[in-house]
Amino acid sequence: MSSVISTDVLIVGAGVAGLWLNARLRRLGYSTVLVERASLGGEQTLKSQGIIHGGAKYALHGALTGASEAIADMPRRWREALAGNGELDLSGVRLLSEAHYLWSPGTLAGNLTSFFASKAVRGRVDQVKGDQLPPALQDPAFKGKVYRLAELVVDVPSLLARLAELAGDSLLAGEHIEPLHEGNELVGLRVDGRDIRAQRVVLSAGAGNAALLQSLGLSQPAMQRRPLHMVMAKGPSLKPLYAHCLGGGPKPRITVTTHPAADGQWVWYLGGDLAEAEGVAREPEAQIAAARKEVAGLLPWVDLSQVQWATVRVDRAEPAQSGLVRPDNAFLADQQRLLVGWPTKLALAPDFADRVLNSLERDGIKPGNLPALPPLPKPPLAQPVWEQLLP
Repeated sequence: MSSVISTDVLIVGAGVAGLWLNARLRRLGYSTVLVERASLGGEQTLKSQGIIHGGAKYALHGALTGASEAIADMPRRWREALAGNGELDLSGVRLLSEAHYLWSPGTLAGNLTSFFASKAVRGRVDQVKGDQLPPALQDPAFKGKVYRLAELVVDVPSLLARLAELAGDSLLAGEHIEPLHEGNELVGLRVDGRDIRAQRVVLSAGAGNAALLQSLGLSQPAMQRRPLHMVMAKGPSLKPLYAHCLGGGPKPRITVTTHPAADGQWVWYLGGDLAEAEGVAREPEAQIAAARKEVAGLLPWVDLSQVQWATVRVDRAEPAQSGLVRPDNAFLADQQRLLVGWPTKLALAPDFADRVLNSLERDGIKPGNLPALPPLPKPPLAQPVWEQLLP
């Protein structure tokens, strides 16, 4: 006979969206259970670059798009949480950089793009020079321009560890997830033989949402995948760099973030246009060759002779959009007790939680007076992807 658990909100998917939502709900007095099939943050979240965007990268042609405006308040909310006085207490999470940068390599196209970007986001961009430059660009050979953005870069592993702490006893490792119906109404989920009844069920499992919806006999909301082919480099010559390198197009030519490896070295994690389109079509060896050529051309003073390289493919899971365009905001759809959503970007996790909380308030869902949860098996924290692929 299966055991029965009652909770206010049952969440499936412990990436940053599910973990952030879970922490918000618990802080407001809701009882929650957060189910994860694999490891905490092990898919999209830990493969992200940790950039808390404020919209500048979406305004590289001088126009403030819907995406740039929708995300503009995220850095402030994250900073408050990281300082311990925001909607969550994330004090203790490692901040890798107080700012992200726009970097023009000195080409005509790059300089024009940086100029238009700076005008479009006036008040969010300041030019920096000399010892204010990122360490990797403090070389006499560097002739470009650099703008400091009012954004930040967080260490995703330490973020996941803190959100797991805030989850307390609510985490549940569960492999087999089935719908739990009463008549024709969804009243919860059966997870590895445990019947979990809830006032609301939230699916925040990223790419896993599609299979979960199928198990519930649903085809909507539809999901799209936008692939990336990211590149990692680790070596003693690499210095910290957190920047979008600008080209002449609407996307950064290359986006670099720097992450600490367990052996004390720095890892450059490379995205941007390099990781999209042509990069997705390349085999790993060809993608590494393309990245090495790009870095050598942009930063010729960096010694790459002892650098190790690897690639990782990432499928960004999002609500389906016409033409596979990137959604501007976090997304949430509700069908009676079921809420289904995607944050679309790590930075938008607070926006996703807002949408769930607004839905609960609209429907009059209040914290119940429920008994404490029994001891539950917990999923492990995911290991950083560079630790898995770069020895």
